[in-house]
Amino acid sequence: MAKHAVLVLGATGRIGRLLQLCPPDGLALRLQARRAPPRNSTGDWRIFEPLAESAALARAATGAAAVLCLAGPVPGRGAGEMADHIHLGEAAVRAGAAAGARVLLASSAAVYGAGSGLLAEGAPLRPASAYGEAKAEMEARAAALGAELGVPVCSLRIGNIAGFDAILGGWRPGFTLDRFADGATPRRSYIGVQCLAQVLGALLQAPELPPALNAAQPGTVEMAALLQAAGRPFGTRPAPPAAIPEVALNVARLQALLPASLAAADAGAMAAEWTALEPQLYEEQSRR
Repeated sequence: MAKHAVLVLGATGRIGRLLQLCPPDGLALRLQARRAPPRNSTGDWRIFEPLAESAALARAATGAAAVLCLAGPVPGRGAGEMADHIHLGEAAVRAGAAAGARVLLASSAAVYGAGSGLLAEGAPLRPASAYGEAKAEMEARAAALGAELGVPVCSLRIGNIAGFDAILGGWRPGFTLDRFADGATPRRSYIGVQCLAQVLGALLQAPELPPALNAAQPGTVEMAALLQAAGRPFGTRPAPPAAIPEVALNVARLQALLPASLAAADAGAMAAEWTALEPQLYEEQSRR
């Protein structure tokens, strides 16, 4: 059976490296980077700058069934850099139009901001950070351009990724968590790294996707439980007034698109997934 060709923009980022370490069945990945990878790197690499080399981007997308845009600056950068999310999303849609491919954009639960309750895709977007604002604008602009050019576009609002987040992934000695008046630490919708690779593989081969889709495992995980499961010591501090106690994503729409039910969010299982992957990921990073 022929594999679906997928152009992955931003393949040297964390999710891109995850897909190389846990390649989804049925997909032939074309990996885009701005600089040549080390000579011992494997994979079908395409080296170009997507915002400056539109012709190279169009060539890389030729014959692909989908373009997966993972490219963009990480949270905490300046607002000017954050705007690259918008431009990269639009570039991916133009490449999809040229190739007759659909487009999946890596968005974030940050677009919901401090939204309360179980957040479905139709909930109002109230981003509370420059990163969330840029992702929300990326979604809107890419959707408008996709409608204009006849390109199906799906924005994946990914929850916290256990190990790629600021908690488990950002842990350092002396790490502290916010503690609310009830004694709890923040709760978030999370997804394990291996689960994320499987979900992306399934969605890239699904016959049709909605314009926006939450990507997480059902339920929430308390950040303290995640660090405890991973054996990482931490302290706590009183949560500031702006701290958000819980962000919970409704994943019913995602569940309906997958061939098997997602496992409920579990701190121990997610920590184990990260512990198994972390040495390989660091080995991959040291080669770059």
